Amino acid sequence: MIVINLDVMMAKRKMSLNELSDKVGITLANLSILKNNRAKAIRFSTLDAICKALDCKVEDILEYKE
Repeated sequence: MIVINLDVMMAKRKMSLNELSDKVGITLANLSILKNNRAKAIRFSTLDAICKALDCKVEDILEYKE
């Protein structure tokens, strides 16, 4: 199972959902789906934009758990 740790990275960077939405150009609703681990897929361009905005690596956001 892939786990999305977006909420953890946002907390580490002290960034709100609204601020991340503005920086990445994604709606609050779609970011909320990602943050709450309800996403079925994510575009590489979205993942790239999130990593740039949070100054992190992909592995900081995505985690594999059996």
